[in-house]
Amino acid sequence: MSLKLQADSLSREVVGDIIRMLKLAWTWTRFMNRRSVTSSLTDSLLRLDTLSGLPCRSGTHKSLLSCSAVSCAKDWSIPRGKTVCRRWLTMATGGKDQGTQKRTNRLCNEKSPYLLQHAHNPVDWFPWGQEAFDKAKSEDKPIFLSVGYSTCHWCHVMERESFEDADIGKLLGENFVCIKVDREERPDVDKVYMTFVQATSGGGGWPMSVWLTPDLRPFLGGTYFPPKDSMYRPGFKTVLLRITEQWKNNREALVSKGEHILEALRKGTAIAASEGETPPHCPDVMERCFQQLASTYEEEYGGFRESPKFPTPVNLRFLFSYWAQQKTSTQGAQALQMALHTLKMMALGGIHDHVAQGFHRYSTDSIWHVPHFEKMLYDQGQLAVAYITAYQISGDVFFADVARDILCYVSRDLSDKSGGFYSAEDADSYPTAESTEKKEGAFCVWTHDEIKSLLSQPVTEATVPATQADIFMHHYGVEEQGNVQSEQDPHGELKGQNVLIVRYSVELTAAKFGLSVDRAKEILREGRQRLAEVRRQRPRPHLDSKMLSSWNGLMISGFAQVGAVLGEQMFVERAKRAAQFLKEHMWDPVDRKLLRACYRGEEMEVEQIASPIPGFLDDYAFVVAGLLDLYEASLEPEWLEWAEVLQERQDQLYWDKVDSGYFSSDPNDQCVLLSLKEDQDGAEPSANSESALNLLKLSHYTGRAEWAEQAKQILAAFSIRLIKVPIALPEMVRALMAHYHTLRQVVICGQPDSEDTISLLACVNTHFIPNKVLLLADGNTESFLYRRLPVLSTMEPLQGRATAYVCKNFTCSLPVTSPTDLRRVLLDSHSP
Repeated sequence: MSLKLQADSLSREVVGDIIRMLKLAWTWTRFMNRRSVTSSLTDSLLRLDTLSGLPCRSGTHKSLLSCSAVSCAKDWSIPRGKTVCRRWLTMATGGKDQGTQKRTNRLCNEKSPYLLQHAHNPVDWFPWGQEAFDKAKSEDKPIFLSVGYSTCHWCHVMERESFEDADIGKLLGENFVCIKVDREERPDVDKVYMTFVQATSGGGGWPMSVWLTPDLRPFLGGTYFPPKDSMYRPGFKTVLLRITEQWKNNREALVSKGEHILEALRKGTAIAASEGETPPHCPDVMERCFQQLASTYEEEYGGFRESPKFPTPVNLRFLFSYWAQQKTSTQGAQALQMALHTLKMMALGGIHDHVAQGFHRYSTDSIWHVPHFEKMLYDQGQLAVAYITAYQISGDVFFADVARDILCYVSRDLSDKSGGFYSAEDADSYPTAESTEKKEGAFCVWTHDEIKSLLSQPVTEATVPATQADIFMHHYGVEEQGNVQSEQDPHGELKGQNVLIVRYSVELTAAKFGLSVDRAKEILREGRQRLAEVRRQRPRPHLDSKMLSSWNGLMISGFAQVGAVLGEQMFVERAKRAAQFLKEHMWDPVDRKLLRACYRGEEMEVEQIASPIPGFLDDYAFVVAGLLDLYEASLEPEWLEWAEVLQERQDQLYWDKVDSGYFSSDPNDQCVLLSLKEDQDGAEPSANSESALNLLKLSHYTGRAEWAEQAKQILAAFSIRLIKVPIALPEMVRALMAHYHTLRQVVICGQPDSEDTISLLACVNTHFIPNKVLLLADGNTESFLYRRLPVLSTMEPLQGRATAYVCKNFTCSLPVTSPTDLRRVLLDSHSP
């Protein structure tokens, strides 16, 4: 939807349109995916045909902020004094190597990999902070705000084309105060101005380009701009000249328009529970969410659109929970098939890195073949949970292997020695050490001749003449001219290259060459290992070594849940190391606050900026969720105890005492113009959705009924959204289901290291029981759980054997001591 906002006035009808638009749940936004979207604000003050003295095509009425669909889907003041800019030679710029540049700007004092990528631009960049705001006010200049992230392809493109251009840098410096923001460091800033861009253009994406008044009010915004004018599209320089002219001659209209839009956004983004309002009726919401997902499901290859296709783990987790409540119905079977088929086709596709493990961001086609090659930590954490859930339900070891595969990648390539997890790997890299231009996917793709040469050993057991390469290339769809279609490669970067995709089952591949299945598996495994060795010699993509609390929380959940289900303690230990890292480096015990981020230093040490960025709502929500999963995997109550502390702090900082629900950022921050409540589960779950689930679980772990009431209030506050478009909030629908059905407490009474206790715990962990909490009652009445839940003292082992109690509100079924009996009770939908 595109709103055409005229510069001279903003009618009441348009304001109403903005408000209505902002309430439409299926507006595709950057919260759902880092996707390419179109920004197309039509504004009379920026039409090409009104530009005096500039070339234009007669009759063209495209906005200066109109651009093609090419955008990628927090520091405060800089300390004064001596600064030394470190040389980050490995940082991706998407273009030529700029490592030996002498020019620097004040971003060289930052630690964000994205800001450091721009430290050598001929642009007078400021980080977000008071120094920049004061300069804009004292010089009476508008602010140019540029927001992106370090692995954003089109951010690299705009940097290379515009921000490395000295003439554009001079134009920016003379007429604007320029602020560069890493959206992953400052999601609060990003969300406010992205909301503005979406409302005024109908789209959004990164890089995001917004022009603000000195008091931070936006008046124009867009995404990527090419450097020069084209037939229908103005270039960035033209945009800057026109805005400069309008700031001088038509400032009042700009400011007035921006203020009107902001006021409309304040009203349109408000989320509140009416007095006495209750959550919507769960069966209706659950069914509508399923039907909306089913209507977008693509049957042949899975997923929920034709292309591009995104993993959307929140959708898959909802489908699993829906199936668990509807096992005997046709719809339940359909939901399970949708989720399992999608996960299987993703794992077979090119979006899955068959050589070095892990998943890329999304697929550019409908068959999960050619990906956008960046890898994000938050995808790995959520997909590990989705795949291990698929294994719990289906018993198919294929899904367990994929879950292990993801954790192998994260352990090897996204792990810091401190225990934290890095944020991302870029899509772009140099094809060879001698290359001067980066290409998308260069690190991951292969030519036919490369593989033929690397895997040239003959396979003597084959019934037809064949080398390892013949078998490998047949199985993974390698073609002599490359297997990437031109429509998936608009810039020709993948010409002649192959993205590995499983074309045949191992059984069919074995049969074609007359091999046993085990021998075929061995050949394919050896081939992957050989390619991995060669790949390690290639120039690596840029690593975003920033460590975020929120994404680390998601990854802790992944390691904890996979470790618990598979009974593989090394994964649980890795989750514990990450949790300890958060406690040591991201928790301020004095102010009792989480921090947003920390960074890897030049000597591989953990660094922090002079004024650390406080954590946001998603940091608290995702870390609490990770700690709850870690408790169930380790049964160490210290993680529950810290989760309780974090939840209390989250309530103090972000809870809306008037209208319920949580604000995404500090509502008292005067530099953030809108107090928003995230209302969409997308690439990551919304923090309100995650918090509703956390509160329900914590109420059972701590006996604090007020937290169950808070969860209820969240569900009531989002009731309109849940009723009309639950597909926008599948994770919150899961919370609604947990509220409606009431969580079951599974209490194991026994010693944690005894064999009978371990057997009962394994029974619980190997079954998918979505609405439950797991507790260990080990008889230590001084421990956290016994202090919070005195009822545990009444539960004891029977005849000296570990005993399980399955309860609702601690009204329990008869205790059982064998895994077989426990399984029966757990799977009985009518048990307490």
